[in-house]
Amino acid sequence: MNPACATCPSFSAWAGCATHPFRGRAYQTPIRARRVDAMARGPEEAEPPVDETRRNFLKLVAVAGVIGAVGGGIGGALEYGSKPPVVGLSNYPSVQLLDLDGSVLTATKVMNEYNVTTSDALTFNYPLANEPNLLINLAPPSGGSGGATHVKGGVGPSGSIVAFSAICQHLACVVPNIAFYPPGTCSRSFGSLTYYIHCSCHGSTYDPTDGAAILTGPTTLPLPQVTLQWNSSDDSLSAIGMTGPSVNGHPNTLQGGVGVGATSQLQRQSPIILCGFP
Repeated sequence: MNPACATCPSFSAWAGCATHPFRGRAYQTPIRARRVDAMARGPEEAEPPVDETRRNFLKLVAVAGVIGAVGGGIGGALEYGSKPPVVGLSNYPSVQLLDLDGSVLTATKVMNEYNVTTSDALTFNYPLANEPNLLINLAPPSGGSGGATHVKGGVGPSGSIVAFSAICQHLACVVPNIAFYPPGTCSRSFGSLTYYIHCSCHGSTYDPTDGAAILTGPTTLPLPQVTLQWNSSDDSLSAIGMTGPSVNGHPNTLQGGVGVGATSQLQRQSPIILCGFP
């Protein structure tokens, strides 16, 4: 401090000292001018000091609230995007089956066109468009022998027309890897049973005469069976439901895809034949 102003009582008075080097000069810094004014009013009139820590804390809380609200919305959107709603059906529809040529499939056509010796895999989708099923007629050819009639879940004049999921219950291999093997396809037999549904992926085998019960693993579940309806009034065949465990690869048989619609047409495929049994 300038010794000449050592007796000045206050900072504001100090500026009026005759020997002060800044006497007569204007103060250009707003903050210093405010401090000078505050001090001139005395301690009881001075503005309270700003609590910067508290102000910064309140700012932080406000920013965190905004981020939390926005982040919650984004998180919800991301969660919705990563878990799309499961599509499917609420109940089993009645679906008219169509033959390979698109005409209505009748029990008479099945009995005339397909039998236990049919080597091609005949499939139709039900109840969802991504759930193929095998249609099998276990009856012997006209005038022949062998095969089976009046089997579990069988329909038609001899109770020999059945349908099962064409998705293996082991690791979800699909047709043509899983298919019906007519008599004599492989040398393996199970007692008198020389025909079966076999999966070439890992060797799982199912009995079509007994609701696709397990003949060989590694599967631990039978194939789901399609409930067929034979309408005696017009001889037509429809799929109206499924029994057994859920179709492999779906939350349940009615979910995991879109419905097949009012009709479902047969398709023909050549099966992959591998006579490998566990």
